[in-house]
Amino acid sequence: MKSFMNYAKLTLAGMLLPMISFAEEGAHAAAGGGGGSMIGLAAGLGMGIAVFGAAGAQGKIAAGFMEGVSRNPQAVNLMRTPLILSLIFVETLVLFTLLIALMLVGKV
Repeated sequence: MKSFMNYAKLTLAGMLLPMISFAEEGAHAAAGGGGGSMIGLAAGLGMGIAVFGAAGAQGKIAAGFMEGVSRNPQAVNLMRTPLILSLIFVETLVLFTLLIALMLVGKV
């Protein structure tokens, strides 16, 4: 029950916090304030987090592949395609983050 309550609190916070940030952006736009001073920081921080997470994920994927190949060397040809696809999907998420970061920096 305690873990459910923590999950519920996290979900509620995840739904409410974006609304607060959008409201603040609208208030800055209505007041004529710049508001773009933190966009560059957000883009850089977002890219850093995405690259750090992708590096960890790719390391786990490669470790799983190596462990599987060491246990069954004949399966290397069957396991290679899922390995490449997994690495591509992880790297695609980083490229999407780069695209969003560039779009944010373009707003400044």
